[in-house]
Amino acid sequence: MIIAAADGSALGNPGPAGWAWYVDDGCWAAGGWKHATNNQAELTAVLELFRATAHLDDELHIQCDSQYVINAVTKWMAGWKRKGWRKADGKPVMNVELLQALDAELVGRRYRFEWVRGHVGHVMNEAADERARAVAEAFRRGATQIPSGPGWTRDAPTDGNAPEAAVAALELAETDLAAPDLVIADPALDDDALFVLGDDAEAWHVVTLELSTEELDRLRVRAQAAGRSPEEFLRGLI
Repeated sequence: MIIAAADGSALGNPGPAGWAWYVDDGCWAAGGWKHATNNQAELTAVLELFRATAHLDDELHIQCDSQYVINAVTKWMAGWKRKGWRKADGKPVMNVELLQALDAELVGRRYRFEWVRGHVGHVMNEAADERARAVAEAFRRGATQIPSGPGWTRDAPTDGNAPEAAVAALELAETDLAAPDLVIADPALDDDALFVLGDDAEAWHVVTLELSTEELDRLRVRAQAAGRSPEEFLRGLI
């Protein structure tokens, strides 16, 4: 499952605007316009997230602070389509081009939305908001360079000979960590513990931890919730 935040920002609404989606500091994208509305920016953030992950089969968990976007996709879109992209009062649906593009991207995708309150310190939402606003600010200043991000960087290996269980090659360099021997804990003893530490080692160690797909997903979710990379989060646990 991919967990990502999507957000938009419009200075003046309408005005200089930016959108952004965010997975972590090494995997995000942003863009914008000289003049757009906040709803256009919010819709585009989600649209570009779907486009960036179109080649993947993972379920997409989207954290979004726009109830307009969530309701448009999950409640209103089907009815708008039946009415020829018109609302109940017969008036044309606003932002129809973006909604139609998003509707096309949803085909065959597994996804769910989570509404999060904006501007209350939610780590991933704040990260997306900061990047969207940075783009809007850049357009307001007339900057020649717009922060666009590295884009999608989290593709899984495509080696057909890879084992069914995913292997997390979380190499901890000798200069990163002074730790005793690593012993895998019994999950039944402590559901929050990934492992326990032995007390019979004195030297520095390089640690390679192999995780199943389920265990790796659990580590990634916990790391994202903490606003850290899986490697950083694992070092903290150790």
